[in-house]
Amino acid sequence: MERLNFSTKIKASKEKVWNILWDDKTYRLWTSVFMEGSYAATDWKEGGKVLFLTPAGDGMYSKIVTNKKNEFMSFKHLGVVKNFKELARDEETLKWSGSMENYRLHATHGETELIIEIDASREHQEYFKEKFPEALQKVKEISEA
Repeated sequence: MERLNFSTKIKASKEKVWNILWDDKTYRLWTSVFMEGSYAATDWKEGGKVLFLTPAGDGMYSKIVTNKKNEFMSFKHLGVVKNFKELARDEETLKWSGSMENYRLHATHGETELIIEIDASREHQEYFKEKFPEALQKVKEISEA
């Protein structure tokens, strides 16, 4: 597992960027770079569960470790979802179960710096290195519109 880091500066307030990241409508827009139609089923409460899903009901389930509004969101990825059902962790899932995904916002000179850290297994690193910059660009475009 390797921690990957991505960041961008956005000409918008932390509050606006935060809302773009986690509001259902805009979340679906920027995460479409990973999978068209993907969405999150959650109440976004700290300690709660989040299901990251495709329209077919496949994806993963995670725990919201930290939700510090307008500043920091942290997920601990736990397992796989198939057809809207959480599956028991198997040998393959245990390779990445417990990995973290963090979103941090910093206000800097009228801009917001969005920093994303994600623990990635060797087989997913290239995918994330390609897709996260696209996702950050999408967040930037939506936030600056």
